[in-house]
Amino acid sequence: MDVMPLLLLVAGSAAIAAAGRRVPVPAPLLLVAVGLAVSYVPGVPDYTLDPHIVLPLLLPPLLHTAATDSSYLDLRAQLRPVALLSVGYVLFATFVVGCAAYLIVPGLPLTAALVLGAVVAPPDAVAATAVARRVGLPSRITTILQGESLVNDATAITAFRVALAAAVGEGATWAGGITEFLIAAIGGVGVGLVLMVPLQWLRTRLREALLQNTLSLLIPFVAYAVAEQVHASGVLAVVVVALCLGHRAWQVDFATRLQEDAVWKMVAFVLESAVFALIGLQLPVVLKGLGGYEGAEVAWYAVAVFLVVAVARFVWVYPATFLPRLSARVRAREGDLSWRGPFVIGWAGMRGVVSLAIAFSIPLTMHDGEPFPERDLILFLTFTTVIGTLVVQGVTLPPLIRLLKFPAHDVQAETLAEANAQAQASRAAEQRLDELLADERNALPAPLADRLRTVLERRRNAVWERLGQANPVTGETVDDTYRRLSREMIGAEREVFVRLRDGRYIDDEMLRTLLRRLDLEEAAAYRETA
Repeated sequence: MDVMPLLLLVAGSAAIAAAGRRVPVPAPLLLVAVGLAVSYVPGVPDYTLDPHIVLPLLLPPLLHTAATDSSYLDLRAQLRPVALLSVGYVLFATFVVGCAAYLIVPGLPLTAALVLGAVVAPPDAVAATAVARRVGLPSRITTILQGESLVNDATAITAFRVALAAAVGEGATWAGGITEFLIAAIGGVGVGLVLMVPLQWLRTRLREALLQNTLSLLIPFVAYAVAEQVHASGVLAVVVVALCLGHRAWQVDFATRLQEDAVWKMVAFVLESAVFALIGLQLPVVLKGLGGYEGAEVAWYAVAVFLVVAVARFVWVYPATFLPRLSARVRAREGDLSWRGPFVIGWAGMRGVVSLAIAFSIPLTMHDGEPFPERDLILFLTFTTVIGTLVVQGVTLPPLIRLLKFPAHDVQAETLAEANAQAQASRAAEQRLDELLADERNALPAPLADRLRTVLERRRNAVWERLGQANPVTGETVDDTYRRLSREMIGAEREVFVRLRDGRYIDDEMLRTLLRRLDLEEAAAYRETA
C-alpha cells in the first residue's frame, strides 16, 4: 500500500490551511481552489472519494468535533427551527431539486433525479461550522446552522437510500421510506442514549488522561459502527453521544479536558483541511465520464441545478421561519424577528464532502444489469453544486453579514456576566476553604494558606480588571500586564533549566519534569478568558 499520496494530501492541505489563516480568504475556500488547481498538475495522483472510507472513518470524528463544540441547551432552545431545516428542508430540497433535474435534463428518469436531489440536499456540518467560526454570526443563527448540519446528514442518507432503491428497481414505496426514516432516526437516537451511559461511566472512572483520550478518539467510531450494525442512523448516534458527553465534560478531570481539547483541535484541523482539499481534487474524476456531453450543455445543467438548490432554500426558510410565528405563544417566546436572520440562514447552505461521498456510492449498475442512468452526470452535478455553494455563498457570506449590520456582541455585558459568575464561584470556594482550614487535619502554614487565598482573589479580580481602564502607555489591561510579566519570569526559569541540562548538572528526565511544571504554571497564567 502506497502511503505517499495520503501523506502528501495531509501535509499539503495542512500547509494551505495554515496559510489561509494569514490571508482574507477563508481557509475552506482556499483549500478547494488549490485542490482544483493541483488536480491537473502532472504527477499528482488521483484522489477518488471512497464512500466506504469517508462515511465510517471521516464523518464520525468531524461530527463529533462539531457536536462537542455545540451547546445541548442552545440546541434544545432552537429545536423547532433546527428540526424544520434538518428534516423538513432536506426532504423538500430532495423533492424540488429532483423534479427540477427531471425537467431540465432530457432522458433523466425521475427516480434517478430524486437520487440527485437527496445527494445535494444536506448542507455540510464542516462547511457550516468553518464559515460560522470565521464570520462571527450571531449566536442564535450559528446554533441553528450547526444544529441543522449535525442532523441533516441522517435525513439525506435515508432519503438517498429510498430514492436509490426505487431507481435500481427494488420497489421502494413512500410508506416504506417513512418507516425506514423513523427506524433510522429513533434507532440512532436510542443507540446514542444507550451508549452514553457506559461511556460516561468509563470517562469518570478512568484516572489517566492518556487512557481517557484514547477512549475519546474511539467514541465516534464506536457509536457510528454500532448504530449502522443495527440499521439505525450512525450520524444521529454520534451526534447524541457527543452532545451528551460534551454537556457532562465537567465531570472528568482537568488533565483530560486539557489534553482532549488539544487532541480534538488537531484532529479537526487535519481532517477539515484534508476534506476540503479532497473536494477540489475530485475534478478529474468527475469529468472522466462526461465524454458524451457538450460542454455548454452540462454547464447549463450545472448552473440550473445550483440555482434551484439556492432558491429552494429561501423558499423553505422564510415560511418555516415566519408561519410558526402566527402563534402568539411563539411570538412571545422568541420576541421580534427581522428578515435578516432568515436571509443569512438561507444563504449559508454550503454543501460539502458528504454530498460527494454519497454520490460516489451510487452503484454502476441496477438490479437488471443495466447501467445506472446518467450516473456520471449526477456525479458532475453534485460536484458543481458543492463547488458552487462553497465558492459563491462562502465568498459572499462575510461581506453580506457586514452589509446587513447585525448587532455586535455586547462585550461589556458578556464580561460583566462572566465577572458575576466568577464572583459567585469565588465566594463558594472561599467558604469551602474556611471550612477546610477549620479542621486541624487540614492545617497549613500561614504562607501556604495565604497563597490559596491570593490565587482565588487573582481569579476573582482578573475578569473585573478587563472592565477597567487600560494602561495609558501600553494599552494593556492589568490582567494582560500580569500575564506578560509572568511569561517573562517563566521564560527566564526555563532558560536556566536548559543551561543546567546542557552543563550536565541535571539530566533530560529531570528537565522534562521541571519544564512540565513551568508549562502548567504558564497555562494557569494564560488561561483562556475569551
